[in-house]
Amino acid sequence: MDHDNSGCQAPPEGPVLCINNCGFFGSAATMNMCSKCHKDMMLKQDQAKLAASSIGNIMNGSSSSSASEPVVAANVDIPVNSVEPKTISVQPSLASASEGSVEAKPKGGPKRCDSCNKRVGLTGFNCRCGNIFCALHRYSDKHNCPFDYRTAGRDAIAKANPVVKAEKLEKI
Repeated sequence: MDHDNSGCQAPPEGPVLCINNCGFFGSAATMNMCSKCHKDMMLKQDQAKLAASSIGNIMNGSSSSSASEPVVAANVDIPVNSVEPKTISVQPSLASASEGSVEAKPKGGPKRCDSCNKRVGLTGFNCRCGNIFCALHRYSDKHNCPFDYRTAGRDAIAKANPVVKAEKLEKI
């Protein structure tokens, strides 16, 4: 049984280590790299192609990439700088604060009941009208809720129970 006559390739002499010296074994299908190193290399190549095409588009002034032009890029390491979030405190002016006090409430402040302005903290009750209430004003009749429960109930029932109508039978 000779391998040359049968057309099969001879098995490699032994396992091949990854060419990046990561300690894992590579294969010829992945250019003698382990699967992780090969995947990382392919990802870097895709990023380099994307960066080269976007830079080319910016330089040419076109907004869409043309499919007829091939993109050629070498292995380029693109450094990614981490950005730390910075907090910026903004103090509204007196004129804008008086106009916005009717519509917007501070989200960072303590939660308060919309009827009695009592602090509710974690025990506040959210109503369907979108406001937060204390235990005394949580029911719709106690805080003059503008939400229409009757229409909402009718819509829910109509949505859950569609009308099923059979086709008329032909009389013989």
